[in-house]
Amino acid sequence: MTYLEKIIMQEIATLPETRHADVLAFIRYLKMSSTDQQKMPEEWKEIQGWFEHVLKSIRTHQDQYDGDVKS
Repeated sequence: MTYLEKIIMQEIATLPETRHADVLAFIRYLKMSSTDQQKMPEEWKEIQGWFEHVLKSIRTHQDQYDGDVKS
């Protein structure tokens, strides 16, 4: 297991169990959105915009995190 995978597992472990399915769904969304934009359901395009906005915000405020997340 890579260092990144270990960090991800540690972060997931701190979430309430009810959020684990959300993490899995989001990972599957990321896989689909990065492989074939044409197969992506139309409603997911709104999620993609939200994700890109959040990612920019995270990178902008990265100094507030523990430094494990790299852009």
